[in-house]
Amino acid sequence: MKNIVRYQNGNYTVMLDLKTGTKIRKTNDNYFRAEFPESMDIKICERCNANCDFCYEGSALDGRLGDIMSESFIDKLRPYTEIAIGGGNPLEHPSLVPFLKKLKSLKLIPSMTVNQKHFMENTSFIKVLIDEQLIYGLGVSLVNPDEKFIEEVQSIPNAVIHVVVGIIPIDTLKMIMNKNLKVLMLGYKQLKRGKQLYEQNRTQITRKIYSLYEFLPTIVEENWFKVLSFDNLAIKQLEPSRVMSKKQWQEFYMGDDGTATMYVDMVNREYAVSSLSTVRYALSDNIDDMFANIRTN
Repeated sequence: MKNIVRYQNGNYTVMLDLKTGTKIRKTNDNYFRAEFPESMDIKICERCNANCDFCYEGSALDGRLGDIMSESFIDKLRPYTEIAIGGGNPLEHPSLVPFLKKLKSLKLIPSMTVNQKHFMENTSFIKVLIDEQLIYGLGVSLVNPDEKFIEEVQSIPNAVIHVVVGIIPIDTLKMIMNKNLKVLMLGYKQLKRGKQLYEQNRTQITRKIYSLYEFLPTIVEENWFKVLSFDNLAIKQLEPSRVMSKKQWQEFYMGDDGTATMYVDMVNREYAVSSLSTVRYALSDNIDDMFANIRTN
């Protein structure tokens, strides 16, 4: 697949650089209206041995696997749709490689998110997936970084370190600052074990969120990271717009959940606006109908 791809989605054009992950949208209107999802978060399993106490999916050692090779809506996705694969630990799924090969044959653009523990245990295999262009981006959920971890992440140009707001303290962030790394802030989700942990440790989690909120201007001003981005829940919790000009915000904000994105749970065969949504619908084989059902603009 060529490094830069372009396509039309509704009233706007998308240009995506597969080498750097840079995405540019252009329209002649003063709004963007998608006809189909340009990116999709897909949970392929609930199996994971990390046992994170804040896991909003409730993943477990004996967690279920999705029947990922049988869902027909995948075949109807438009070329260059971005597919963010997660779990659980997606590396646990025995059909992961055949699934990635299928996505590649359909000219889809998969990425994958793994825990720091699983990344370090499977670095060689993950690099093979990248070298064979079976995944283009890699998200690594930060736990406790050391020099070896930082070195391995630095060796993967499209790796992004995922930081869960309310879990990772400022002192841990300082361990990866000024290392030419990309970071994505993820909002704290009060679902399943994440809800239980919040109810038990409300004060500590709230303090960590507030501490990061207060420290964010310093992180931005001092350019701790090569790239700093936020999911929509982290945007609500940290309000990064306050450290940007109005023009910058309009340029960089990618839209509310459901405007050009959606979430699919292939274990429970459900889809929704996002993984945070408790309003779920049964999967069908028609991606256009599914997207129209949850589109928020």
